[in-house]
Amino acid sequence: QVQLVESGGGLVQAGGSLRLSCAASRSLFSFNSLGWFRQAPGKQRELVAAITTGGYINYADSVKGQVTISRDNAKNTVYLQMHSLKPEDTAVYYCNAHSGRYDEYEYWGQGTQVTVSS
Repeated sequence: QVQLVESGGGLVQAGGSLRLSCAASRSLFSFNSLGWFRQAPGKQRELVAAITTGGYINYADSVKGQVTISRDNAKNTVYLQMHSLKPEDTAVYYCNAHSGRYDEYEYWGQGTQVTVSS
């Protein structure tokens, strides 16, 4: 079974920074894409950033310029660097991955809480 394990969340003050990590149980090359989603209380889960095996990156307009997604293939780990955090960034952040010929396989991590205080 594929495992995705997030870490790095916590409580930070507005204007601060965090780096989230997602450790995968198998090579990142086995996935078509990896990404980060977030879900705030009472809100719909939304895409934050995604990166394909080929290195193509897509950011949500709402976070463009604020976050950076990257990968360390040797460590089977995907990162989300967040800067200038705002209270509206408070959410549970989930790691996500797709595999298969048609992206038919989808995997999720357990989530890590990010809380930004004002």
